[in-house]
Order: sequence, then C-alpha cells, then structure tokens
Amino acid sequence: MPPKSRSKNKDNARRAKKKTSILITEAVEYVDWKDVNLLRRFMSDRSKVRARRVTGNNAQQQASVAKAIKNAREMALLPYVTRITQQRGGRGDRGDRGSRGPREDRGDRGPREDRGPRSAPPTPTGASAPAAPPAAAPAPAAGGDS
Repeated sequence: MPPKSRSKNKDNARRAKKKTSILITEAVEYVDWKDVNLLRRFMSDRSKVRARRVTGNNAQQQASVAKAIKNAREMALLPYVTRITQQRGGRGDRGDRGSRGPREDRGDRGPREDRGPRSAPPTPTGASAPAAPPAAAPAPAAGGDS
C-alpha cells in the first residue's frame, strides 16, 4: 500500500474557479464616483467595501473602486454606514423594560415626590468626604505679653 500524502490541501476544492470581476464582465474602463449603482455592488449591506476575494477584483481595480466609494461618500451619494436594527438574543418579546417590568412597579417604594429631596450620593469605602477646613488658630498680638 503506498504511503498517503500529507501535503494535499483540502481547501483547493473550494478555490477551483477564480471569481471574475464585475468590472471585467461589464467592460467598465473607468470607475466613476458618480455611478452609484455600480459602486453599491462593491459594498455590503452595512456599507462596507467588499474584499477582493469576494468581488474578484485585482489590486488596481480594488484601489480604484475604494477611491471612488470614498469620493461618493464625501459627496453624500453613498452612506458611510447603514444601520440595521434587530433584536439580539432569543429571549422572546419582553417589551422595552426587559424582565424588570414596567418602571412604575418598583415594589413598596412610593412615587418620587413622596420620599423627599434627594441626598448626596454615598462616598465609596475607604474615601472620606472632604471635611470642613480647620479653624485658623488666633494670631498672637504683636505688642507684647499680656
């Protein structure tokens, strides 16, 4: 039985076909910063510039695309960031307050106006509150003993 070769790369099957660039397939000679539809194809849904390995661009094409996207962002044709809002975590619908319940339901404490004015926050342990300055000792009279 022949010995097995350990140098085979299992990832070669994934990289068998090189991705062709959109710029080559559409015969784009100059990447214009005003061509927003073309530039959006090189950006992710969160407005990040896609990598070369994803788009299939060569280094020169990628540099020109990145420069055009930066110029279009500066001219406010493209966004710098696109916010995608989604609820994280699989805890179900808890409302705005989460598991803490509504704000007015805080146990046996009454409303704020019933408790009086707020006091200063407590000082951390080991640190003392600034004390009043010590009383100055009376200065001796300049004129002799009496």
